[in-house]
Amino acid sequence: MKLYSYFRSSAAYRLRIALNLKSLDYEQVPVSLLKAEQLSEQFKRKNPQGLVPVLEDGQLLLTQSLAICEYLDEVYPKPPLLPAAPVERARVRALALAIACEIHPLNNLRVLKYLKKLGQDEEQRNAWYRHWVGEGLAAVEAMLAGHPQTGRFCHGDMPGLADIFLVPQLANASRYDCPLEAYPTVRRINEACLTLPPFERAQPHLQPDAV
Repeated sequence: MKLYSYFRSSAAYRLRIALNLKSLDYEQVPVSLLKAEQLSEQFKRKNPQGLVPVLEDGQLLLTQSLAICEYLDEVYPKPPLLPAAPVERARVRALALAIACEIHPLNNLRVLKYLKKLGQDEEQRNAWYRHWVGEGLAAVEAMLAGHPQTGRFCHGDMPGLADIFLVPQLANASRYDCPLEAYPTVRRINEACLTLPPFERAQPHLQPDAV
């Protein structure tokens, strides 16, 4: 397996965690977003969107981190990333999507670059970032805090899909100095995840292309 990745990409970070949790061997192929390597014709033959991650599994080329995580869960089912009961699976997917669809798209590198193109200075771009992270994490905190199925992790006492999405988002939030004091449940779960080797090994600063 090959994972086309960029060390700071939160979407690629998700895949590193998922692959590590399932103890799957993979080769990382760095794709520098800062050098726009994802927009090369060669890379766009792998992903027409010009985005990382891309997972190459044999003859398959898979894109979109959530779709790849679910593929891995179906093809390599142990340990599971999603619970067995449909209602519980829906809850975990909702948590993951609250991050993947409501926070991440507003704050990825493409958006920040476009804000700069529109004339927003660094302070204004950072304010944009922190606003949407705050809005999103407040909702995730409310979904987790006091819920009977929230345990050591987002859902119960085993890490799963929601945790895979949460940890990279918290890493990005910390990098942009987003205030996190208002989200004690989110912070507690993040800290629990980072004690586990699959999460620890996936951290951006430990990747081969980290600079």
